[in-house]
Amino acid sequence: MSYFPPEITGPQPNIDDQVFWNYCQQHELRFQRCATCKRFRHPPGPVCSACRSFEVEWIPAPNTGIVFSFTIVHHAAHPAVAAITPYNVVIVDFPECDHVRLVSNVVDAAPDDIYIGMKVSLVWETAGNDLQVPRFRRGA
Repeated sequence: MSYFPPEITGPQPNIDDQVFWNYCQQHELRFQRCATCKRFRHPPGPVCSACRSFEVEWIPAPNTGIVFSFTIVHHAAHPAVAAITPYNVVIVDFPECDHVRLVSNVVDAAPDDIYIGMKVSLVWETAGNDLQVPRFRRGA
């Protein structure tokens, strides 16, 4: 079962993040890194903000991260999520990838169980539009 109901569509890839989502469909979490200066960036973009290079590479991310920040949503932003409120939105930090961060959810934690610094492990879920999306579970 997915964290969100199927009525909530998944991401709509664009020209800048299509490669990211292509890797996700293979259950591979990868982050874009500048091939010139080696700076990670997420969300993906066409140009490195540090050195202005157009050269990129896609680096595998670890399957674990750390909750950098989070919020608990108590008011449904869409009628389809009314039944699952409150729900969490977390920012997961990846120290091994120069502290690149990813917005996601912790699928197995009650609101009071989430805390900054909490270790989380990657899991994959199918979104409403059948795309595979990275989510997380407690522990690492």
